[in-house]
Amino acid sequence: MTTSELTLPQTRKRSRRVTGAGKQLHAGPVTYLVLAVFALVSLAPLVWTAIAASRTDRRLAQTPPPLWFGGNLFKNMQTAWDEAGLGTAMLNSVIVAGAITISTVLFSTLAGFAFAKLRFRFSGFLLLLTIGTMMIPPQLAVVPLYLWMADLGWSNQLQTVILPTLVTAFGTFFMRQYLLQALPSELIEAARVDGASSIRVVWHVVFPAARPAMAVLGLLTFVFAWNDFLWPIIALNQQNPTVQVALNSLGTGYVPDQAVIMAGALLGTLPLLIAFLLFGKQIVGGIMQGAIKG
Repeated sequence: MTTSELTLPQTRKRSRRVTGAGKQLHAGPVTYLVLAVFALVSLAPLVWTAIAASRTDRRLAQTPPPLWFGGNLFKNMQTAWDEAGLGTAMLNSVIVAGAITISTVLFSTLAGFAFAKLRFRFSGFLLLLTIGTMMIPPQLAVVPLYLWMADLGWSNQLQTVILPTLVTAFGTFFMRQYLLQALPSELIEAARVDGASSIRVVWHVVFPAARPAMAVLGLLTFVFAWNDFLWPIIALNQQNPTVQVALNSLGTGYVPDQAVIMAGALLGTLPLLIAFLLFGKQIVGGIMQGAIKG
């Protein structure tokens, strides 16, 4: 008996194991039921907002509350759009959220790469100091930050909202933790041996490796910047508002119209839904790509 004949059964067993491991798993009825329940619970607030926005304020005050759509959705949306000046507010929010997202992703990736792969003095202390800033409540920085912006002459201007969040401690720590695992040090050393400068290493090595995490950080940052209310309501006014500041004006008055407020909230949420529908597939694909590489 030859060596090939001795190893043939082992080869067959191994091939069976590989074939079994490569089979696509199928979800059962329980899995679909659990996913359906979670989907309904997640969509319930959005659906209720749309239902309330399509009704009148008098109908919302009745018991039981409405459970299906009415016929005043577009009328209430138009009222909210005109009363809150959502056209200017939408444009301002796109500028603010877009600038914050781009700068946060860029600077956090660079800082995260430095903390993850570069060796320099006091790196551990600086990383600890960066993480420590996350423990400080943002409310404590409102007064000194406002005084600083007033000294710069930027009151009621969009750069007042953009400048304090050009980079975040969370983004830096997030990118640092990702690049520790996703970016091999040997790849950086090979690029340097080939004569690549630091800029080329970052552009051709670091950014491609960090792309999945950058997509996730960008989505989280955009949502946070779009929904931010505390600092914009202090730094801006109704003549130059973001969406959340503009929606705040709908709740003023002796008897606020709840249906119009819900319609304004729905309009303020639509850009986030559109962005996720357009780029959600790429973001999820980037996450899965990063998981496979890891």
